[in-house]
Amino acid sequence: KDKNSTQTCSTCGGNGQVRRVQNTFLGQMQTVATCPDCNGEGSTVTAKCGGCKGDGRVYGEETVSIDIPAGVQEGMQLNVSGKGNAGERGGSNGDLIILVEEEAHKELHREGLNVAYELHLSFTDAVFGTQAEVPTIDGRAKIKIPAGTQSGKIFRLKGKGFPAVNSYEKGDQLIQVSIWTPQQLSTEEKAALEKLSSSPNFTPQPEKSERNFFDRIKDLFQ
Repeated sequence: KDKNSTQTCSTCGGNGQVRRVQNTFLGQMQTVATCPDCNGEGSTVTAKCGGCKGDGRVYGEETVSIDIPAGVQEGMQLNVSGKGNAGERGGSNGDLIILVEEEAHKELHREGLNVAYELHLSFTDAVFGTQAEVPTIDGRAKIKIPAGTQSGKIFRLKGKGFPAVNSYEKGDQLIQVSIWTPQQLSTEEKAALEKLSSSPNFTPQPEKSERNFFDRIKDLFQ
C-alpha cells in the first residue's frame, strides 16, 4: 500500500532466520530455520495492500500464444519461460508448463513416429488387385494392391509418418490389409462360391516365403 510502510521484523531482528534451542537427553541442540513471520525477508509490512494482503500478488488469468513444434507426442511437456506465477514480492516469474494430450483420430492410429491404418478390401479386389486410396496425415494417397494380396499384408509408405521433434527423422505409414467377408449371400452367389470351393486354387496354400502373423505384428512397432 505504501512503499515506506515496512519495518524490521521483530521476530528475527532483520536476519530472516530464527534460532531455536531444544533440550534433549544429549544436551542442548540449536537449530536455524526461516523466520515464520517475514518468510526470510527480514522485514514486514505494516500497512498491507487490501488487494494482495501484502503478498504483492493477485490471482488472474492471461491468454498466451505458443508455437507447437511438429511431431509432439502424448505426454510431452512444453516450457514457456517467465509465463508462470508471479514471484513473491517482486521476485522472478515462474515458467508455464504445458502438458500435451492427443485427440484420437477416427481412421489413423499413432505408434511413436509411425502411423497405422487398417485397409478393408473386398474379396474380389484382393484376388484381382486394385488401386486404393488411403488417408495420411498429409492428405490422401493412392497405393497399388497387387493381385492375390492376402489378409494381414502390410504395406509401408516411407516417410509418411510423424516427424521427430527438432530432427529430420520421419516415421512411416503402415497399411494393414483386412479382407472383408460378406455375411449375406444370394442363392446365385452361394452356388457360384460352392462351385469354386472345390477348385485347388481356393485351398489355402501358404508359401514358406510368406511372413507369418507374428512377424507382421513386429513390423507395426519398428
